[in-house]
Amino acid sequence: MTIQEMRERKRELGLSNQEISRRSGIPVGTLQKILSGKTASPRSKTIQALEKVLERKPAVYKIPQQSASVLRDSSAAYAYGTHSFHEKKQGEYTLDDYYAIPDERRVELIDGVIYDMAAPSAIHQMILGQLYLQFYACSEAQGGDCAVFLSPCDVQLDNDNKTMLQPDLFVLCRKFDIDGRSIPGAPDLTIEILSPSTRSRDMLLKMNKYHNAGVREYWIVDPKHEEVFVYHFEDPDFRPVVYPFDAQIPIHISEGKCSIDFNVIAKNIAKWRSNQRPAAENITRF
Repeated sequence: MTIQEMRERKRELGLSNQEISRRSGIPVGTLQKILSGKTASPRSKTIQALEKVLERKPAVYKIPQQSASVLRDSSAAYAYGTHSFHEKKQGEYTLDDYYAIPDERRVELIDGVIYDMAAPSAIHQMILGQLYLQFYACSEAQGGDCAVFLSPCDVQLDNDNKTMLQPDLFVLCRKFDIDGRSIPGAPDLTIEILSPSTRSRDMLLKMNKYHNAGVREYWIVDPKHEEVFVYHFEDPDFRPVVYPFDAQIPIHISEGKCSIDFNVIAKNIAKWRSNQRPAAENITRF
């Protein structure tokens, strides 16, 4: 949930700052700074507390033959096989619980909370594939000292027992165990491509998690508004640069040696939109 969405939800519910403070445990002064935008990067626990008060409750549905219920667009509750999750509350889950969930159901674990991940859209995958190609080409041109990874790949961001993320794309410029179950610690660069179910999580919760963990650069790709937010966390101003989809976007961790040509990606998206798709007879087959 973005700050703007929080303001709108506050108005819908008719809640005062004092009432939200009482329900969330957040001091009124802190709450006012967050909702006014004066606090640029609220703590993840603060955001979670606010979302708990203001967020619309998602529907719960049963998964056939799994004896489990999942909360879409939010956190999830599971019971698989002999591993029961109902004895714990959100915020108490660990990596043991994360690894007990079947591989075919993608989730993320953030500060002990399990979040269900819906299947990505076609435009999400198109953007992701083309970003990978350009980042990989950049890495190879610079000697291959950085590895480029695509989701799903586990990142044990905080090196603790409470968080495991799957960034859409990340770049790692240090030694790592290629045979390990997950990547420990913060990548050098991460990218998340927004979808309706992950928008608030990617823009607020994950942004703060990546910053606090030591990620050097974070890109948020917004297909809906055709914008790319680039956070260079080594910049003390901590302000994102917003690029349109037709921009040449520099990769800060490459020290000016590489950039991503988003115009190529934008043209390919336009080509395949339903009202601009080539006629079937003109499509070259593989």
